Amino acid sequence: MDSWERWEAVVIVDAVHSGAEPGTVYRFDAISQPLPGKIRQGSTHAFSLGEAIELGRALNQLPPHLVVYAIEGQNFEAGDRLSSQVEGVISAVADRILQEIH
Repeated sequence: MDSWERWEAVVIVDAVHSGAEPGTVYRFDAISQPLPGKIRQGSTHAFSLGEAIELGRALNQLPPHLVVYAIEGQNFEAGDRLSSQVEGVISAVADRILQEIH
């Protein structure tokens, strides 16, 4: 959350495990609504992205624009490589983000 403070707009890309097909891409406007439960649950981090966003919302510390791109992962073990499905969507997600920020 500290790294969001000085920015007008923030785009976050994260891997999720919601049960969808690997490589499925979600886009959420995190200012207008909380991340859906299936996206918020679980994390390999001590604090999930959804929890960080909701804490920022509660503390009134979200940037004016906060977009989350969530990519359905397949491999979540330490040291695992990206699956071909996830690797196949990375370029398209990067292009979408570039279009969005321009």
